[in-house]
Amino acid sequence: MRSLITRPRMLAVIVTGAALTLTPLGGQATANRPAGQPSDCYVPSAGAAAKGGHGADTRDITVAEQKAIEAKTADLLKAKAARGIAVPKGALAAASVPVYINVMRDSAGNGDVTDTQISQQIAVLNKTFGGQESSSAANTGFTFYLAGTTRYNNTQWHQDKQSSTYRKQTRKGGKNALNIWLVDFGYLGIATFPWDYARNPGIDGIRVQYTSLPGGSATNYNYGETATHEAGHWFGLYHTFQGGCTSTNDEVADTPAQSSSTSGCPEGRDSCSLPGLDPIHNYMDYSYDTCYTQFTPGQSTRMSNMWTAYRA
Repeated sequence: MRSLITRPRMLAVIVTGAALTLTPLGGQATANRPAGQPSDCYVPSAGAAAKGGHGADTRDITVAEQKAIEAKTADLLKAKAARGIAVPKGALAAASVPVYINVMRDSAGNGDVTDTQISQQIAVLNKTFGGQESSSAANTGFTFYLAGTTRYNNTQWHQDKQSSTYRKQTRKGGKNALNIWLVDFGYLGIATFPWDYARNPGIDGIRVQYTSLPGGSATNYNYGETATHEAGHWFGLYHTFQGGCTSTNDEVADTPAQSSSTSGCPEGRDSCSLPGLDPIHNYMDYSYDTCYTQFTPGQSTRMSNMWTAYRA
């Protein structure tokens, strides 16, 4: 996770909500500087994963658990194939994903974003998952549409306090629905993994720093690709530097191993002796938004498998 500048906060709480149901690709906004780090933004039991900053940015997944997740996924895919729920060999799961935007404002209205900015964020998701930023990028087969926007006035929720509680109270849709909570915290984003949905469905989704939406004020990270990165976790991708310089790495063969996350856009970075330069242009690294250009075909296949196993 990328750490962000902190500032003191008032803790007055007003719990209200106003629902706005919008059509797909509707909406624009202004944003302020990132705010204080919440006390409960990292939830190990929920499969949290965050983009940028320092400290733990995914829940701790040991090598043994990583192997267990792969075995469980294979078993689920086999069982679903036996029931006729499978993707033909060589094809990908294709799905139109409903997106629910939950705007967490404080009691003074800080943290709001405009409908245009929300529309632009959905467009970024469709562009990045559609492989439209590079000739070498994979089209994952997933598209997104705005299923609804709800705005809440609650200072603690805005700061990502009581995160498990507010997510359970506000999450919408089923396991195929991507919920995005826009908050003001010390990170750029936090996500849950698909294999954790069954044990804690109420908190499934991604939390995103509201200033990272297109046109926001998060310098170097305001093109909306924080949501792309976090959604990648939601679909079952690890960071490209998962496991460091190991052959297993992120369980994707066409993302070269890297020893650590990237900062900025250092062309030619090569942090491992294994073949290939660091995949600094991959959405699952920690590069600047302007450096990001692709998911790989291998990542696309993994997302397809994870969707079929856990969200289809």
